[in-house]
Amino acid sequence: MPVVVVATMTAKPESVDAVRNACKEALEAVHAEPGCELYALHEAGNTFVFIEQWADEEALKTHSTAPAVSKMFGAVGELLDGAPDIKMLAPVVAGDPTKGQLRG
Repeated sequence: MPVVVVATMTAKPESVDAVRNACKEALEAVHAEPGCELYALHEAGNTFVFIEQWADEEALKTHSTAPAVSKMFGAVGELLDGAPDIKMLAPVVAGDPTKGQLRG
């Protein structure tokens, strides 16, 4: 069963460009990870949000220790205003089922 994750990071105001660059650098490698169905970066001001979908919990577990993620968090650690907020989500399907949930 797919696993959806929303990960939010807030950059210190002077570090927005560096955080964006580190996140973008990780994207290509993460997209190639087994079980990655969606790994999309969004931004608003100094907040960066990854919306992710993984094929299953095993794929997410593998991703959490992958080199690209370790490198990204190593690069942005001191540049963030607080710890990242990472949430694993379960769908609450309502309305049109084709529009009410992410799908692979």
